[in-house]
This record gives sequence, structure tokens and C-alpha cells, in this order.
Amino acid sequence: MTDTELPPLVLPGDYLGAAEEYLPGRGTYEDRGRIYASVLGKPSIDPGDRTVRVAARNAVPDLAEGDIVYARVDELKTAMAVCTVLTTTTSRRAVPGKPEGTVHISKAKDGYTETLSGEFAIGDILLAKVLQAHPSIKLTTAPSSLGVVSARCQVCHAVLRLGGAELTCPRCGNRERRKLAKGPRPGGADAHGRDPR
Repeated sequence: MTDTELPPLVLPGDYLGAAEEYLPGRGTYEDRGRIYASVLGKPSIDPGDRTVRVAARNAVPDLAEGDIVYARVDELKTAMAVCTVLTTTTSRRAVPGKPEGTVHISKAKDGYTETLSGEFAIGDILLAKVLQAHPSIKLTTAPSSLGVVSARCQVCHAVLRLGGAELTCPRCGNRERRKLAKGPRPGGADAHGRDPR
């Protein structure tokens, strides 16, 4: 059997092949010498090691280096922003366990950053890249496409709107600055008030 002979989509319990011919991989299980899908998704066969796998559709996100994620700023320290990683840009599901990640001051933006409070505020939603997923999650917002995508006024908590180089509160008129994500971003959220939460 080859990838072209497999159906484009399988359901849990669908037969995929014999265990004497293939090895069960991620998204599959073996029962009495037969391999079945354990998740809804797209099946494939690795010709190198003869492993059958099913790439789950709408799977629970598993963070890896290089992933682009949404994270909420929970605490600002002198040298880092402590964030809760919410989800990846490729999934509609939350990352299990609400893992904590950090953005070091040197990874907040390109160039010198005097203070993190000038780049982020507590409650901001960041679009960030995973630099390290294990044992701790380290994030960066340095590239121009990464940064704050949703922010609330520090005075009245209304969602801020982009107005020139600053964010403006439509309720109280307060003006604030952030390290904003620029250009097209995956997931559709931005600093104009659309929030991935």
C-alpha cells in the first residue's frame, strides 16, 4: 500500500494496514495484528521505516521550536515579560495546561530596549515565535511581523485602536505605545481590536 492508495481522510477505528507489513505511528494503534486510525485525520506512510501515521485534524497543539503563537502578557519584570501561551496560529484549540513562556528584554524587538513597559503592558496579546519549547518556553517578538496584536487601555481597559504610530483609546482618548506586529499576520487578529481570545 502507498500514500496514494490511502483514503484522504480517516475516522477513528478505520483499518490502515497489517502490523506485519507496517509499524503503527502517531495517530494509530495496533489491535490483533491490524493497524487502525485513533484520530480523525489524513493518513500517510513513511517509506523509510514503513510507519503508518495519521495527522490529526484540529489536533491539540504541541509546541515546537519555530511555531508562531498567541500569548497573553501576565507579568512584566525588569528583564522579561512572563506570558501565558494561548494557542498556535495553525490551530483553533488552546495549548493544554496554559503553559508559561517568557520574552527576554533582548528578544522584545530589534535593537536596544530600555524597558519592557515601553513595549508591552499586562493583558496585551502578543504574536510571538517559539525560540525554545523545552524545558521552558522562550519566545521572541523581535521580527517586525511579531509583537502586540491586541491591547487594552491602561486607564479604562477599552480595546485600543491604531492611530498613526500610537494606539488610541476610543473611550477616554488615552494614547499609548507598544511594539506592534506589522504586516499580514496569521490568525486574523491585530491591534485594531480583533482578539484571538
